[in-house]
Order: sequence, then structure tokens, then C-alpha cells
Amino acid sequence: MSRTRTALIIGGGIAGPVTAAALHRAGIDAHVYEAYSGPSDGIGSGLALAPNGLAALDLLGAGDAVRVIALPCAHTRLAVGGREHELPMLADQPPLQVVDRGELHRTLHDHAVAAGVPFSYDKRLTHVDEHPDGVTAHFADGTTATADLLVGADGIRSTVRTLIDPEAPGPDYTGMLGFGARIDCELDLPDDTMVFAFGAKAYYLYWKHADGGVTWGANLPSEQYYSLTEARAVPAEHWLRVLRETYAPDTPGGEFARRTTAADLEITGALHIMPPVPHWYRDRLVLVGDAVHAPSNSSGQGASLAIESAVQLARCLRDIDDPTLAFAAYERLRRTRVEDITARAAKINHSKTPGPLARKIMNALLPLMVRTVMNPEKTMGADRRYRIDWDAPVARELKGTP
Repeated sequence: MSRTRTALIIGGGIAGPVTAAALHRAGIDAHVYEAYSGPSDGIGSGLALAPNGLAALDLLGAGDAVRVIALPCAHTRLAVGGREHELPMLADQPPLQVVDRGELHRTLHDHAVAAGVPFSYDKRLTHVDEHPDGVTAHFADGTTATADLLVGADGIRSTVRTLIDPEAPGPDYTGMLGFGARIDCELDLPDDTMVFAFGAKAYYLYWKHADGGVTWGANLPSEQYYSLTEARAVPAEHWLRVLRETYAPDTPGGEFARRTTAADLEITGALHIMPPVPHWYRDRLVLVGDAVHAPSNSSGQGASLAIESAVQLARCLRDIDDPTLAFAAYERLRRTRVEDITARAAKINHSKTPGPLARKIMNALLPLMVRTVMNPEKTMGADRRYRIDWDAPVARELKGTP
């Protein structure tokens, strides 16, 4: 039985509520502290949860609640130069579940609350005091909280990561800005199909809803960096002009951009990828989710990896008395997997902004690529089949890991 009884969770997005719920199942009381004034349900647009991520949520009893708000996506297509090709899928795996990020945040928050997890808001972490039997968090409003350990689930700009290691790297900018919108638009596309499109100037993706609406997301190349705050400070009308100019040559991208209004537009800002983080933990502090491994959105695994890590961290703290040893076991279980996926996604990112010659080559080679390098067994088989055995002792799983 673990000696860990209590935990402070910094961050209430995806990783925070899942970590708290997983710790609760492991017999550890967790309290989530969020810097925003309420549940973070107004950030970001759509995302896809892979089968491995849903399987991890099922261990906590949260999978079905997420499926209720999600759109199953059983088929994917790749479009280059106006030509579309159906991408092969894994026949033995359930479909991706496409979900609005805000709705996912609310659902995971509500599940954690129902499990007995308390949340506190307007709690921006400034520093911590560590002592032999625990850690005290200090917040900007002057309040404090103490527990056996502290989990940093505070995203790519993680304060906890810097507290663990002041020299820790920050996120790398991918050279693209993210935008999304749900619009009314007639589209000849099955409801269970997502299209990844390489437009004349920029990449975009889209899918249709059962009610006939369409969600589309744009990855806009930009040499200038805009944080979320900076991007949202720019009038939406400016971004709409840029999007319409960029996607004007594309079908249906040009129509999507023309139909998107300022009220529709979700501005995500700079898209990032986390480089390898040297130190995942220190003493009684540990990182989870985007704070320690944030692959680019090209991976299709960002949220799913965060959920997996939350569950694995809870298992390690359940089975290993000493928090530092539990954190070390957690890192052994997770580092290789998340860094491999991150590295593959980084390669995909480079293909999102091809020049004219590269685009012609892609178009010519696309049929061959679909049959070879895009073979689902090579690109996603192991990733999506990954399953966590909650009941298995962690010591058994650690055998054979480096």
C-alpha cells in the first residue's frame, strides 16, 4: 500500500482532472488547482481521441461520457492537389473519437467532481516549499496548500517544469498558427470521415457532423510567433482576411474560409511541440501531460498520451511507497513511448508546408505512399493498440524496460 495519501494537481485542463480521478481510484486524495476563474472549457477547438486514450479513460469509468459528446471517425482521407485517397485503417481497432476540446474539458471535470475530487479556481502557482514529508504550494492570491506531493499538469508553459529544473527547455514553435471553426456548409462527405488536405499554400483538415455542419481546422504558416493571448488580441477580421487569401485556391478550403465568420472563428495561436524534457520529476514534484510531453497536433495522440500518463502515474504511486521511486518508475514506463510518437509527428509537421515542387512530388507519389509509408501498421498500429492493465503490479510491467 502506498504511503502517499494526498496530492496537489496544478492545472485543470485534460491531464489534471484525469490524474486526480486516477489517483482517487488508487486511494490517494487529490485536489485540482486551476489558474483560470472556472473550468477551462473555452480553449481550443476540435481534437481526436485515439482508441488507446479512450481505453485509458474506460479504466476510470469516464470513457462512455466522452463517447456521448464525440463523433466517431471510422475513415480518413488524404487530399493533395484536388485528388483524394482513402487511407487504410486498423480493422481491429475502434474509430477515432472527434470531440470539441471545451466539451472534453467539461466532461472530464464533471467526472472528477462526481468521483469526489475538489477543484479550486483563480489559483496561479508562484512557488513551492518542500519539506521532508510533503510540499506546500504558494499561489498568487496569497493562499497555500500542502500535500504529500505535487503534480504539474499545467501545460506547455508549465510553472512546475521550471520549478523542477530552471534550465528545462520550453516548447518549440512549429511555424504554424492554429484556427478552427464550426460552420454551416453543404458537403458531400460521410459523417464518419475526416479529410487531411494539403492546400495550395497551407494544410487544413475537416469533417462533417450529422446535423450537416462542418468543422474545419487550419494550420497557417507564419514566421511571426503569436501566443494564444497575442493571437486573440488581433481582430478576428484580420485573421479571416488572411485565411481567405491563403485558402482561396483550395476546394473546399476556400469555401470554408469564406463561410467562417468572426463569431465562428476559434483562435488557437501558435502550435507547439515539446522537445525532450531532461527531468520529469524532482523529490516530491512530478510532471504529466503537455507539461512534459506535447507532441504536435500531427500525432493525433496528444490528449491520449496525457490521459495514459495520468493513469500510469497513479498506478506507480499506488504500488511504490516512496514518491521519488514511483516517479522514476513512471518515467521508465512513459518516456520512450511519448518521445517516439513526438519524433514521428515532428517529421509529419515538415510536410505540412511543402513548396510547389515538393507538392507536385507528393501528388505524384501519393498512391504509392498510401500503400507503403502510410501503411497503418507502420504508422499507428502499436500506438493505438497500447493498453494499460490497471490491475497488474507495476513491478511486472517494469521488467524489460530500459
